[in-house]
Amino acid sequence: MCRMLLYKGNQPIQLAHLLTKPAHSIINQSFDSRLRLDTRRPINGDGFGVGWYESEPDPELGAAPCIFTSVTPAWNNMNLIRLADKIKSPLVFAHVRASTAGSVSESNCHPWQYGRLMFMHNGNVADFHLIKRKVQESLTDEIFLTVNGNTDSEWAFAVFLSQLKTPLQAEPFCHSVLKEAMLKTIAKLNAWGKEAGITEASMMNFAVTDGVSVVCSRYISSRTLEAASLYFSSGTRFESYKPGHYRMIKADKREDIVVIASEPLTFEKADWLTIPTNTLVVITSKLNVLMYPIVDEYHNPTPTGRAPEQANVAVVQGEGRGDGARDQRHREVVFVEDHRVIPTVPAVDSPRPDKGQSTMGHSESAARDAPARALASTAPLMVA
Repeated sequence: MCRMLLYKGNQPIQLAHLLTKPAHSIINQSFDSRLRLDTRRPINGDGFGVGWYESEPDPELGAAPCIFTSVTPAWNNMNLIRLADKIKSPLVFAHVRASTAGSVSESNCHPWQYGRLMFMHNGNVADFHLIKRKVQESLTDEIFLTVNGNTDSEWAFAVFLSQLKTPLQAEPFCHSVLKEAMLKTIAKLNAWGKEAGITEASMMNFAVTDGVSVVCSRYISSRTLEAASLYFSSGTRFESYKPGHYRMIKADKREDIVVIASEPLTFEKADWLTIPTNTLVVITSKLNVLMYPIVDEYHNPTPTGRAPEQANVAVVQGEGRGDGARDQRHREVVFVEDHRVIPTVPAVDSPRPDKGQSTMGHSESAARDAPARALASTAPLMVA
């Protein structure tokens, strides 16, 4: 099971603050992931990828993202460390891979790019070999020829592209267009699986962006199982208060940063909320965050009734002595994958509120303080 991370902010961030410097950064998760459903392969060492967009539009560079991939383990790649220290971007995708399908090669490393679009996946399309022919037959020649690797994830991206009328358009897409294309992609993969008699659940944590807005899913084709972990954090600044330790600062009610990750990057549990299983997250160009339940045959209106596939406790140790031992002066931080979630309903976009009038502070505070039964409800919420 892979690990993935995405960042969108009003201001560019140094990639090192996401990829290498936090004690539980996505690079460290590549060898020390704690919330994986698949415990058979605890190491995400089958390659990695980082994609980012320029801070300012540049006609010469174009609107497509820059993507750096490698088959070396992320924790052992000096070029990644050097680049992360010198690159800033307002929109970043990062992924560390544990292969479930496809060989270990750069062409199979996430994320992938097509025009201005970028896509990555955590999970697997169950028994993909049984529907691969159906997937390929559904594609136009143009999109079929864009697939260079042999993973279920890249073919899922091709299915996504085929849901867009003009996937190579130069201007940004409306976020609602990306949202509908994502829903259609999930529905098509489910339908092909059902036709093939596949009973194993597919885990489809997809993320796509056009450099302006982002659409991300936490999804499993099951009414009873939890999808692969996915967390949400937002605030005004994401900063370090001591080496390796970060926190999300909320200086006011306005949200300038959104981070979505397979595992929390910080030791501050209050920074993170669990995205409910079978939910679509939309980050608009104005940093409004909208969450929609994916209402299909696998929709479960009582998500607390879902069963995880493994123990849902993860321990991340704090600093220790130089000899590797621990004593009482050094803390141990425990991440518990509890069921505090952001309630979801179909939301309608609204103009971004003026400073000091965002709904985020009130909504998120209410979600954190409400009892568990209220958090599992579908009371209206727009995270803005």
